[in-house]
Order: sequence, then structure tokens, then C-alpha cells
Amino acid sequence: MQSGFTLTEMVDFLKRSQLLADHYTEQMRASLLSGRGLPDMMAGIGFSDAIVTQISLADVHGNTQKCLLKIEKYLAQMAIVKKKLIEVATYPIILLSFLVFIMLGLKNYLLPQLEKGNLATQLINHFPSLFLLGLVINVLVGGGLYLISKRVPALVLAGKLSQIPLFGKFVQLYLTAYYAREWGNLLGQGVELAQIVKLMQDQKASLFQEIGRDMEKGLMKGQAFHQQVLAYPFFLRELSLMIEYGEVKSKLGSELEIYAAETWETFFSRLNRATQFIQPIIFLLVALVIVMIYAAMLLPMYQNMEVNL
Repeated sequence: MQSGFTLTEMVDFLKRSQLLADHYTEQMRASLLSGRGLPDMMAGIGFSDAIVTQISLADVHGNTQKCLLKIEKYLAQMAIVKKKLIEVATYPIILLSFLVFIMLGLKNYLLPQLEKGNLATQLINHFPSLFLLGLVINVLVGGGLYLISKRVPALVLAGKLSQIPLFGKFVQLYLTAYYAREWGNLLGQGVELAQIVKLMQDQKASLFQEIGRDMEKGLMKGQAFHQQVLAYPFFLRELSLMIEYGEVKSKLGSELEIYAAETWETFFSRLNRATQFIQPIIFLLVALVIVMIYAAMLLPMYQNMEVNL
């Protein structure tokens, strides 16, 4: 795009260079031949609603290239976080799996030979069953929460998630940065607030649609933009202040873009710090299991020892 290529030429280049699998490029070409734009084409090959919404709004404010560069930076940062999470969790999970097999061996071969038991032996005796039961419960709870989230309105769901301790702060940072950037881009290109609200209702992301409808109702009642934003618990309170400040200075678009960039930095900085706490917590759990194994093996031996005075 920076070199002046059209969308059709880009797809042809991807096809000839084999940078993507053939079924992707064929699907992209079919989308273009049917008259669809870049947002529909990206949605067709599996990009999330959040990414498609950003591209769709970029078509309105006419800065698609800048939008794609920001999306690229965001996806690159998320890839780094995911890679770090996998690196942090892989070794402890493998170690914990080995410990479960060791406990199964102790349960079947060592514990039946001990005459006296203790709390540690009882825990080892039931640990594999408790471990598997815990996994099943977590899967069922996760599946249940996922199904519930699909039926709950996006506005309500976002509000509930933002109130969860620790996790809620990440939700607030992400949504604040995301919406501040999109609103800043649109306002910076001269799009009126009433038009922005209408555009939001036409996007794929359900939260975008519901915020757009809710904001339209508030604005029709005479409520100011910053007051309406302040009513949403999933936004940082600073966002309302930045909007009010930007409206006074008549630089709302640029102010929101600067604030969004700072909020994205804070979000990824906290996310990286959070990943550093996962591995020590998992290792602590593994260490407790190892101590329990030693206690199960050694305490019965000490109990059977008799000291002749």
C-alpha cells in the first residue's frame, strides 16, 4: 500500500510469492471479484471482529494504511505475550504431569506396603483423582461461562468483566485504548460525533454496536459525550476527562490518539509483568507437591523406628 499497489495487485503478489496458502489467496480473490472491500475480505479469511471493525472504520476516515500499521504493531505485541506465556507455562506443566504419574506409582506400589498412614499419604492417595476432578470442573466452568457470555448483552458482559479483581484492570485498559484510538482517528478526520455513533451501530463487533445504540440514546437526551463515556464502568475514568479536555481545546481527535498510544503502552507493560508472576506460582505449587511426596515416604519410616533407651 505504501508503494502504491492496489488491493488486487497485492492479492496477486501474495499468490505468486506463496507467502500464504493457496486457499487463502483464492478466497481473497473471490471476495474481491464479488465486489467486497478490504474489511469483508479480512473477515472471510478468519480475522477477528475487532480487527475487521478497525479496518471498516479506517475506510470511513480514509487512513487505512495507518490503521494497518497499528494493527500490525498490536498483533506483533500480542504474539510476543502469547509466546512468553507458552514459555512460562510449558516446563512447570510438564513437571506437574510427571509428578502426577509419580503419585500414581506411589499410590499403587508404595502406600499399600506402609502400615501407618498420615495426612500426606492420604493426600497422595487421593491427589490424582482430585487433580483430574479439578481439570474437569475447570473445563465445565469455562464452557458454562463461555455459553453464558454468548447470551448476555455485550455491554453487561464488559461491565462485569471490568469489575473482576486484577483481571478487570486489563479489560479497562484494553477497551479504553481501543475505543480512544478509533474515536480519535474518526474525529481527527472531521467525522461528526452523530455520524460516528451511527457508524458504530453498523460494525461487526457486538460491543461496538451496543455502545453506539446506547450513546445515541444518551446524546438525544442532551447528555454530553464525556458524561456518556463516564457512565461505562469498562472505561478508565481518565478517558472521560481527556474527552472533556479535548473538547475545550478543540483538539479532541489528536488528544485521544495520544492518550490511546499511552494506554496501549501501559496495557502491554502490565501484561508483560503479569506473565512473570505465573511461573513462580506454578513452581510453588510443584514444590508443595514434592514436599508432600517426601512427607508421605519419610514420615511412616520415622514412625516405625523405635529408639531403645
